[in-house]
Amino acid sequence: MAFKTINGHLMHYELIGEAKANNLIVFSNGLGTDFRIWLPLFDELGDDVSVLLYDSRGHGLSGGADAPFGMDELVGDLAGLCDELGIRKATFCGLSVGGLVCQGLWKARPDLFRKLVLCDTAPRIGSAAIWGERMAGIEKGGLDSAADNAMARWFTPAFHEDRADELAGYRLMMTRQPVAGYLSTCAALRDTDFSDVLSTITVPTLVVVGDQDGSTPPETVQAAAELIPGARFEIIEECAHIPSIEQPEALAELIQRFMRQG
Repeated sequence: MAFKTINGHLMHYELIGEAKANNLIVFSNGLGTDFRIWLPLFDELGDDVSVLLYDSRGHGLSGGADAPFGMDELVGDLAGLCDELGIRKATFCGLSVGGLVCQGLWKARPDLFRKLVLCDTAPRIGSAAIWGERMAGIEKGGLDSAADNAMARWFTPAFHEDRADELAGYRLMMTRQPVAGYLSTCAALRDTDFSDVLSTITVPTLVVVGDQDGSTPPETVQAAAELIPGARFEIIEECAHIPSIEQPEALAELIQRFMRQG
């Protein structure tokens, strides 16, 4: 566990390896999660990569939930953490809203990028009406009222049946997030559209999606990949919205192969 104050709030992060390593991967996680969603990948990635994990503003052990924030703040936090740690270039891997953060970081700080991995994300996720309805429900009933629907989007029916204890654990992860931080992140998702950014990406890019993703369906993610010059698009089978948990071996293999390429 490590902490730094970035942009006026405490950020929780973990750096495994060297900040200036050529093989550094920076992971940015999704709504309602913290950086532990990436831990199943580590046994698969091996010791030849360095990794930076962090909890986004208003999530996990990071602060900043007490005041409203948007996508600019989420992007600024990641840029600020990289600068504070002396990271000059890295491969960035973002899941869901973390993928939007990475797209925003490319727009603001392309100098930081060596490569880009976008997992189960798009330049715009959902609609204003969808996010408004979700936020209203959470304001009335708390995160527990939204958790079952979230689990149905995050994981396949097979995961629900065969890995019930893990499912319960990830449900707890979601419901224990600060409500204010969750709602601000929902607002950031509601207000963000990076459709004009994807065509400007010039670094090697891998785009990945689970074949049963209910939040960002494969056709949506593929359409995003087609906007990025030269991007590779891959579908992970028997997987929903969080491949790092449900199919870590398959995701790690794709990332390793991508990292080895020039």
